[in-house]
Amino acid sequence: MHRKIRKETCGDRGVNEQGFKLPLKTIVQGMDGSGRPFSEETVLSYISHNGSSFRMSTPVLIGTDLRLTVDLPPQLSDNEDLKLIIKGKVVFVEAAKDDHSLQRVSLKFENRYIIQSDKD
Repeated sequence: MHRKIRKETCGDRGVNEQGFKLPLKTIVQGMDGSGRPFSEETVLSYISHNGSSFRMSTPVLIGTDLRLTVDLPPQLSDNEDLKLIIKGKVVFVEAAKDDHSLQRVSLKFENRYIIQSDKD
């Protein structure tokens, strides 16, 4: 894995932090912009200890609480099928550029997370 320095946008201020650009399959769950529950499959485009970014079609609002279930790669999980479950708050939404693209959502993580087997 390669470490990359990336400037993440958090509100009006920029924060430099180390993170990874890993294409990790993820399920995003929460409430959409209309207050209805949703579950959507996506792929993380970026993750660090503070948050992540991904693209999705479901409209969400800044401040919305979301739950991510991330497939951990086999090399990080001793070839077990493990999931990282982590919650966070939407801090940035970049609108889709056209009708054929998805919005980019950035999430700031809570301090708690769970790693569990897919069998659980």
